[in-house]
Amino acid sequence: MTILLSTLNARYTHASLGLRYLLANMGALQEQTRIQEFVIGAKTADLVERILAYAPRIVGLGVYIWNVEETTRLVAMLKRVAPEVTVVLGGPEVSHELGEQAIVKLADYVVTGWGDVTFPKLCGEILDGPQPLMKVHAGVQPPMAEIALPYSLYSEEDIAHRTLYVEASRGCPFKCEFCLSSLDKTAWPFPLETFLGEMEALYARGARLFKFVDRTFNLNVKTSLRIMQFFLDKLAAHPDDPVYAHFELVPDHLPEALKASIAQFPPGALQFEIGIQSFNPEVQALVSRRQDNAKAADNIRWLTEHASTHLHVDLIAGLPGEDVASFARGFDQLVKLGAQEIQFGILKRLRGTPIIRHTEAFGMVYDPYPPYTVLATSLIDFATMQRLARFARYWDLVANSGRFTHSTRALLGEAPFDNFMAFADWLYTRTDATHRIALEKLAKLVQEWLQLRGMAPAQAAALLASDYAGKLDTVHAARPAAAVPERQLRHLAA
Repeated sequence: MTILLSTLNARYTHASLGLRYLLANMGALQEQTRIQEFVIGAKTADLVERILAYAPRIVGLGVYIWNVEETTRLVAMLKRVAPEVTVVLGGPEVSHELGEQAIVKLADYVVTGWGDVTFPKLCGEILDGPQPLMKVHAGVQPPMAEIALPYSLYSEEDIAHRTLYVEASRGCPFKCEFCLSSLDKTAWPFPLETFLGEMEALYARGARLFKFVDRTFNLNVKTSLRIMQFFLDKLAAHPDDPVYAHFELVPDHLPEALKASIAQFPPGALQFEIGIQSFNPEVQALVSRRQDNAKAADNIRWLTEHASTHLHVDLIAGLPGEDVASFARGFDQLVKLGAQEIQFGILKRLRGTPIIRHTEAFGMVYDPYPPYTVLATSLIDFATMQRLARFARYWDLVANSGRFTHSTRALLGEAPFDNFMAFADWLYTRTDATHRIALEKLAKLVQEWLQLRGMAPAQAAALLASDYAGKLDTVHAARPAAAVPERQLRHLAA
């Protein structure tokens, strides 16, 4: 084995699609190449030991916002104990603003952008010459039909225990300045028949959970319909063998044909991630986000009322030009639309994104360390941003988790943002923590808060009991749901 492809995943259940693309496209070097994935949080020395056990000549590392700090320590130690090993970096975190990054200084080579063609070529030059003269190699984008698809490289272990990431297209035609996809010129589809053939092979091997990473799955509705029909056919042929598919949708583009297809899916089969980010038209214009807010709201409302789809809707706090009152209005609107989960995130300044052009005008202050979260703006001071960050964490624990469905409705009342912010402020004073809060303790605190707000103790206890008792057992008994993630099962039970 000559070349080791590696990365530090955020969780074991996340299987790296990027590494598998590289291995699939290694050509003559594929037999000399192996994948070894790790998970963040491991000891650096242990990682280096495991890498060197393969005695590789080249180590290729995928670098992302969630693993760059640990990967930097990994590269530093690896180059000290085995300087003869050539380290090649790739991934979004090292594809932009290279000059200021410690990990780039430590490594031998960097491939920016698309690595499918450029990484194998670079490895060939490192191994057989002529030796590359440049440290940084800009990735070449090949025709989509020439990229070897990686899905056969998912192992039986991956299929049985991990999320399988798939993509029918790459890129995005939209220019939202907080997103790295804003640098793409358009979206590029893979040949549809080839892609569906790969999905058929995965399904035949037992895959039942498919997470599409396409940024704009419903951009080409004809393609969307073909892919959704693939899953409908599987569900029709094997109704007792459920399939779960996750797609990211453009929120204001849901034509009738797509609605008709969506309406055919049973509960627990589909999840849609919908990026609203902001309902404020002035803020949207500032960050170059094109969105018909009325259509987007109508589509979310239709999905909650006429489809059995699990909705995960994104909202970002800290965008330039948006104050707390504006964000609160958008949040309250999403709550009333009825999505099962609102992913409340704080803005992050991803390397290379155009959002940096607003830094001075809107007083944007970012954490210098990953994930580069905004700490303050001209309209939201640091203390308030901290309160919003705690709100986001507690919202995930209480509302998004699906563990407190009935209690959450009582918490929110007629003024969801204000009421939950009051709860979040109180919860922080009681716990002085946003992590490692035991579920039983959290339930008791939710009950105590409801009583403080005027609910009778017996009523509050009954409400918590209705959330707490036997929810998952009820769902498993009612319908086979082996493919459905547990969190979605809880929402399904509600």
